Amino acid sequence: MRILIANRGEIARRIIRTADRLGHQTIAVFADPDANAPFLSEATVAARIGPASLAESYLSIEALLTAAHHTGAEAVHPGYGFLSENSDFARSVIDAGLIWIGPHPPAIEQMGSKIRARRLAVEAGVPIIPGFDQSQQPAALAEAAQDIGFPVLVKAAAGGGGKGIRIVRQPEEFEDALAAARTEAERSFGDSAMIVERYIQRPRHVEVQVVGDKHGNVINLGTRECSVQRRYQKLLEEAPAPNLAGDTRSGLRTSATDLAQSIEYDSAGTVEFVVDDETGDYYFLEMNTRLQVEHPVTELITGFDLVELQIRAASGEPLGFTQDDVRLEGHAFEARINAEDPASGFTPQIGTISHLRIPPGVRWDSGIELGSEISPHYDPMVAKLIVAGPDRESARQRLAAALDGLVLGGLITNTGFHRWLVDQAPVIEGRVTTRFLDETEIPPPKPGEDVAELAARAWLAHKDAARSPGPWGSLGRFRTTPHQTPRLVVLEAFAGEVHEVNVAGELPPAGPWVADGQTADRAPVSVDLGARSVAITMRGTTHVFRVRSRAEFWAPAAAAGHGPTDAVVAPFPGIVTDVVVSPGDTVEAGQAVVVIEAMKMLHTLAAAGAGVVDEIRVAPGDQVASHQALVTFSQS
Repeated sequence: MRILIANRGEIARRIIRTADRLGHQTIAVFADPDANAPFLSEATVAARIGPASLAESYLSIEALLTAAHHTGAEAVHPGYGFLSENSDFARSVIDAGLIWIGPHPPAIEQMGSKIRARRLAVEAGVPIIPGFDQSQQPAALAEAAQDIGFPVLVKAAAGGGGKGIRIVRQPEEFEDALAAARTEAERSFGDSAMIVERYIQRPRHVEVQVVGDKHGNVINLGTRECSVQRRYQKLLEEAPAPNLAGDTRSGLRTSATDLAQSIEYDSAGTVEFVVDDETGDYYFLEMNTRLQVEHPVTELITGFDLVELQIRAASGEPLGFTQDDVRLEGHAFEARINAEDPASGFTPQIGTISHLRIPPGVRWDSGIELGSEISPHYDPMVAKLIVAGPDRESARQRLAAALDGLVLGGLITNTGFHRWLVDQAPVIEGRVTTRFLDETEIPPPKPGEDVAELAARAWLAHKDAARSPGPWGSLGRFRTTPHQTPRLVVLEAFAGEVHEVNVAGELPPAGPWVADGQTADRAPVSVDLGARSVAITMRGTTHVFRVRSRAEFWAPAAAAGHGPTDAVVAPFPGIVTDVVVSPGDTVEAGQAVVVIEAMKMLHTLAAAGAGVVDEIRVAPGDQVASHQALVTFSQS
């Protein structure tokens, strides 16, 4: 079978891996920013589908079907995100005579609306959170909120991924929260319908993996815990979900299977629940009619390949096993590695992967390789680091060790945040709620003077080892007169700080590790002699240093410009979506000025101080570069 993958990056590579093993050919599609992406070379065929604009490429049904026709595709796998839960796309694929590797379109439609899904859950006997969805009139929704009792959750009836959701704690906040959620929902999903429901004070996000076929068989593959979230985006997942009472765990699995059976589900899907950590009560949240980002943790504890099950089900094959055949063995964790800066509010980052060293014994699902560019056009996830162990604690320790051993340099990521996270008491104890990160202060990364010293020692060791061997070089470290004079190495860090390091004493052997003499610990390093750079990981964070040459060090430093102080500048590349001020407006510190979109998220940029708007240099739709001045001010 020849399968077109209507997706990109990590999930495209994931599907290709299984398709290759099963003997299928694959067609990778790409938009212009992905022209050099690794997934293209791994597919049988690659086909361009359009420019960077999602509407003209990965979200264009016409472009995807045209590519399928021109490349002789026989089936389409949508991956996750993009059009994976679009019933119109599924129908268009089927109408074109192709196999849709996903659930039948009515199932996608039924679960695509949270309002309809809630009603189907009730019919299937699945508990739902008390709420209101009978009217979309603001007054009726506000009255329902009063009846339910604050705090309430206002959330979009369509879509997912944390878009169009607001927590409302007081009646006077309801009108603004409803308007904001509706605007975001309309922008994200083209549907502004809302649900108002009770807000669970200590909620856990627990989901159940289900799989069905076209012969009426539906089974579940156990639970997953996805409570570590920021802005409703999952960051750390594990399977099975820990610390669930026996009746809660069995109830979740039975409810998920019953709901899937009620809609004759015939592919891989996930039923998501909110679990009240105080009572153990659980409530249906939504059903994702696609593969989930976190599916690898389920694969590692069950031994099933979920992409294979999707392909076989779409081809009309029965599952070939029953619920009694499912065995959950061990425990697994997945850390989503994102290009974002936790120290700056998790703002998206871009850059080029300059150093990459993956620790042994882990599963590494990624869309990147050494030299890959992270652009502002798509979401910030660059990889998934997945580990498993015979029990939860051993798996957690393996994740910590893997983060300590990972070198990922060239841009700022959240790996250091994950390393901090896995040592937090609620994670160790398995008692995390979705409010954990909102209630916890995330410490800033520690300064890296000790890291700079280790980087300098690693640089000299690799540089010495690379020298052409001669009669004296063959003697290795032997010297007739011990070398006592310290050697100066000047390192420039990623953020521009300069470290002058005097290296004395014995150097470590050149290799992937450098020893910390004080603790005898080993830090993973990656040295690029040609680019004069060193990357070293400490406490989960990869620090990248450029080694300055002597000429650079002794030459007078040029005056460095840091952008205008009387302007709002773009902190990263993005697309302007709104300019909320006009020339002559008086603004106060913290007042919103410009809204930009980067990596599928909206970011409001505010004035740093009081002033009068002088010049507006951008308009909605403009693409802007990092540090570009967007709006300038004169003093008020």
